[in-house]
Amino acid sequence: MNSLAPRLAVCTWSLQSSSPAELVDRVLATGVRRVQLGLDPLRQSRSVWGDTAARLADAGIAIASGMFGTVGEDYTSLETIRATGGIVPDATWDENWRNIRETLYIARELRLKLVTFHAGFLPHDPADASFGKLIDRLRRVAELFGSEDIQVGLETGQETGETLDDFLAMLACGNVGVNFDPANILLYDKGDPISALRRLSRWLRQVHIKDALRTRVPGTWGDEVVVGTGQVDWPLFFETLDSLAYVGDLCIEREAGTQRVADIQAAAGFVTSL
Repeated sequence: MNSLAPRLAVCTWSLQSSSPAELVDRVLATGVRRVQLGLDPLRQSRSVWGDTAARLADAGIAIASGMFGTVGEDYTSLETIRATGGIVPDATWDENWRNIRETLYIARELRLKLVTFHAGFLPHDPADASFGKLIDRLRRVAELFGSEDIQVGLETGQETGETLDDFLAMLACGNVGVNFDPANILLYDKGDPISALRRLSRWLRQVHIKDALRTRVPGTWGDEVVVGTGQVDWPLFFETLDSLAYVGDLCIEREAGTQRVADIQAAAGFVTSL
């Protein structure tokens, strides 16, 4: 498992940095020398974040991939994120589409090959009124990034592996796959992470290393915890990745807690010592 170390990366948004210099310091403190770079700060404040790539390179930190968010997302509850998440809501689509087009220019400048995001809750039924709308929007996003030979990875968790697999098959965009996050399957209470991984194997573009405890109250959030202390079966998870011949990136994400650097250090140590 020590061979996994060169494939590890840190999700930059996990480090809650206020400047490129602070980001570099915190990444270096984790002991990992690769990142999945949050692109929204670069889009929103070029005056502050414009030299991020140069600062990372000077520090010997490589960029494995990028990520962008969408406007108006409310993670207060499962109900609020269902209503506000991703590119599903009509009220925020125009602004999101403008932002996504600006994000493409940044991804091109950085020469990224993969960019991930949360598409939002995908309709389970093709007869759903929003199904065709989301297919159309995702195809527009796919074509936009595909024009620069960039892959798009959809975050997992909001729906079951079966639903996402069926949706992607119907979407039929060659440059769209999944950024698989086993913890999200637990946080959203959408089944077994290993079963979902196997079901989505043909779409696998990147993996997030994150852990969680499933909710005890259906309809509410589970709890994100430090990697190795939750309910993801990590030995079986990596055995499954090996069986699928997955050799891509493993990006450590931590979105809870007040000791992000220490928690990411613990995650990296756990993964490389399995």
